[in-house]
Amino acid sequence: NSPSATYASAGVSLATASEFVKALSSLIKTTERPGSGTLDLGSFAGKFDLSAAGYSQDGENGAYLVACTDGVGTKLLVANDLKNYSTVGIDLVAMNVNDMLVHGAEPLFFLDYIACGKLSKDQSLDLVKGIVEGCKQAGCALIGGETAEMPGMYKEGEFDLAGFSVGAVRKEKWLPRPAGSANAMQVGDQVYMLPSSGIHSNGFSLVRKVLPPPTWTQTCPWDKSKTMGNALLTPTKIYVRDILDMLKADSKGVVKAMAHITGGGLIENLPRVVPDGMCVELDASKWEAPEVFRHLKTAASIESGKSESNYSAGKISTANRGPYPDEMLRVFNCGVGFVIIASENPGIGTCIGRVVKESDGQKIKIVDAEKLW
Repeated sequence: NSPSATYASAGVSLATASEFVKALSSLIKTTERPGSGTLDLGSFAGKFDLSAAGYSQDGENGAYLVACTDGVGTKLLVANDLKNYSTVGIDLVAMNVNDMLVHGAEPLFFLDYIACGKLSKDQSLDLVKGIVEGCKQAGCALIGGETAEMPGMYKEGEFDLAGFSVGAVRKEKWLPRPAGSANAMQVGDQVYMLPSSGIHSNGFSLVRKVLPPPTWTQTCPWDKSKTMGNALLTPTKIYVRDILDMLKADSKGVVKAMAHITGGGLIENLPRVVPDGMCVELDASKWEAPEVFRHLKTAASIESGKSESNYSAGKISTANRGPYPDEMLRVFNCGVGFVIIASENPGIGTCIGRVVKESDGQKIKIVDAEKLW
């Protein structure tokens, strides 16, 4: 007679899953914050008290709930190849909460989803430790999550991450400022940047083509203290504390709009917050692209495109997008991680441009782009 079939024989270990959940309890409690209460992994769902977090719905000026979801992308393949899972959890949180910040929202809580072919307690704990660190940096509670062991869907050792974040913002504080309002964006406003920590979590399909796995154990040319692979795993910068502190101090409402520079780079992300009739003009001589981007450009012979020092990219709509003469600026953040558009100095960041009148249907222009390289 053939042995009886069990879940374990099908590739799913309930015992390992149970041990993993027990190991998470004390770790996740370190992310508790006002509104989260005492975090309990035994619940079927997480709860959050908006009033305890300071977001009462009383009166006309209530609050919006703001939700985001995102992943880490093929950067996970670098982590898996190097067996270094300590930082991609930070990336997961960052990709969600930085998007939320664009609208002036405070991240309140986070949920994670880990899918794998075979559950490894050590691997999964390292992943969650990174998520916990990201939540601490963002000031949000990790109130729940799901770990799915799916043999046949993923090979043993393969995994994927997804994250979900919910935050809140007072209705009158929503960004970008509505067109026609007293504090709406206008020609003459200034553009400020906060630097990125490196590649962040976008463009890794191109990175892996340019810098394939055999190079990842070599000494990193732009940081001799690390291997190439570990340098590539530098986590995405989380801007929550800097931005929330800035907004709290902005009693005059000088901040008009913000943008998180992710996939699509400056070329596609900044136009998302620029109203019709206006254009953001950036001066590339005002910031320096980190060495990692210079190395990528040289290693890949990535085209700079047209020889002119001035060029522009079009609106977000595919019908009128315009030329993209520089693949680097179209794919990577090139050193600009977060952008603030304000009528005057918001107290943080470096001024790299201004808002001008739109011409030829263009929402963004970059002057002297070749000076980045």
